[in-house]
Amino acid sequence: MKKVLITGGAGYKGVILTEALLNKGLDVTILDNFMYGFEPVLGFANNPKCHVVKKDVRNLEESDVKDYDVIYHLAAISGYPACEANPDSAQNINVNSTKRLVNFLSKDQLLVYASTTSMYGRNRQLQDETSPVNPVSIYGVTKRQAEEICLEHQNSISFRFATLFGVSPKMRIDLLLNDFAYKAVTQRSLVLFDSASVRTFLHVRDAIAAYVMAIDQPENLVGEIFNVGSSEMNFSKRDIAEMIHKHIKYEMVESKLDDPDRRDFILNFDKLHALGFKPRISLDEGVKELVNLYSWYQPFNFYKTI
Repeated sequence: MKKVLITGGAGYKGVILTEALLNKGLDVTILDNFMYGFEPVLGFANNPKCHVVKKDVRNLEESDVKDYDVIYHLAAISGYPACEANPDSAQNINVNSTKRLVNFLSKDQLLVYASTTSMYGRNRQLQDETSPVNPVSIYGVTKRQAEEICLEHQNSISFRFATLFGVSPKMRIDLLLNDFAYKAVTQRSLVLFDSASVRTFLHVRDAIAAYVMAIDQPENLVGEIFNVGSSEMNFSKRDIAEMIHKHIKYEMVESKLDDPDRRDFILNFDKLHALGFKPRISLDEGVKELVNLYSWYQPFNFYKTI
């Protein structure tokens, strides 16, 4: 039985990945600093195959990683806003800690890196994994640097995920579709910057299906970079806003100001699709689940009046 370590295992993707791997009968360890609390992983507390290590990835030691067959490296300062607000932490966590982790690995340990399509920047020509990247933010730059470090490990896989959306036990509202839906439901208004800019979207549970492929068919993936998404889910910000509008009425305003996170690209996903990957959850289904969630869910606030 494979032993698996997930850095950032209490995060948006990490919790669902943990669930999926436990369902396959694997022995899974979550390593996380739990800065957002332990609640997302409480459902695993009675599972003897799930283990929890409270540790910041910046303080990794060789003993933390040496006993695992597969390491999923998800720990990071994730997304444009968080990295812009914490540039030093983005460098230390996304890049320096990744280098520290890779230096501890033996050649037989499989490393699966959580990369991002954000590094493609702005380029409307169809791009694949061989295309030059042009990150336009601290997030994109640090994730690209970390990806290069991971690929120096001979037994590694890098998944460049499309912009994620959907519900998770550790919810993120800062992701574009999640954010748009939240504002539409709770504020009944949305301001669009660079409304014609295009990105590709992917439900978080479809992202986990790609991660599981690393366990099921590593021989077809090792040493490679894969764009993870679908060409059928390339949408502009305006497309997204109009799709949400079909499910809930709200005011939409298109600003003439530029978005500081100026990504705009169209990607090819044939490489991973050829190995059997196919997203199953449509963007419209994701909008429905988010509108339903936000009809009752609010992010926890320590200062809420009671």
